[in-house]
Amino acid sequence: MNRSRRNDSELSLDGEFKKHDHVGMITQPYHLYVEKTDVRKNMARFYAMAIELNLFEEACLMRRWGRIGTRGQSMSHHFKSEREAVALFLDLLRQKRRRGYMPVIRK
Repeated sequence: MNRSRRNDSELSLDGEFKKHDHVGMITQPYHLYVEKTDVRKNMARFYAMAIELNLFEEACLMRRWGRIGTRGQSMSHHFKSEREAVALFLDLLRQKRRRGYMPVIRK
């Protein structure tokens, strides 16, 4: 058996190899789904956001919105760092909360 190559377990556990580990991982999941409904105005809207990595290891903020029950529209924003994506995520979250969007509690 050829043992000239390092195995995967050494990459994460050995201090000297830690700098070569994959650094493009999202530190925690960021997902949001909120809705705004008003029967008097015939309003039934949703707004969804998530931060994910693309194939180039860039943080992407994926947004979807529209009428509940439809596919809606979508938009993606690409960032070099997760921190920039999280800043926009939190800004949009505050904006949606001010406009009356609330988390959905399913029973």
